[in-house]
Amino acid sequence: MHRLPLLSKNHEPKDLMQVGDLAHETGKTVRAIHLYEELGLLTPAARSKGGYRLYGPEALTRISWIAKLQTLGFSLGDIQTIVQEWARAGSAPDAMKRVRDAYARQLEETRAQRRRLEALEHELEASLEYIDTCGDVCDTQRLVDSCECCDLHDKEKNVPELVLGLRAH
Repeated sequence: MHRLPLLSKNHEPKDLMQVGDLAHETGKTVRAIHLYEELGLLTPAARSKGGYRLYGPEALTRISWIAKLQTLGFSLGDIQTIVQEWARAGSAPDAMKRVRDAYARQLEETRAQRRRLEALEHELEASLEYIDTCGDVCDTQRLVDSCECCDLHDKEKNVPELVLGLRAH
């Protein structure tokens, strides 16, 4: 089992923080930080005399990086793969190529997701526009069943799927 030094060579004791302080600083839970450690994504800088994990300021950067990758759609497993491939790379250019490939794949997925969201945005806009005209053309005494075969809207205008779906039984 790998034992961490009681005091880190690279940090002053005042620079080190316990997991609870790290959790507070990052907005993550203690459990999440322990999970990052279990997955090999984060390594404590040292252990206190009482055996507590101690983290240096670089842990803040690492957790921020993990959070940003998750926001971009990377799973913890994906991030673990990036970290493992980085560690296995024989050279700096090889390591950067591996990271670049992962980021490029995610960029393509992000762009595809953006296109899907834009299409949904247009569908919602069209649905709202259609629904807004209902107040202008429909008699308030008219029953909702009459929406299934509405004869009050412009026949040339396509009924958005989000409206059609309401009518389908």
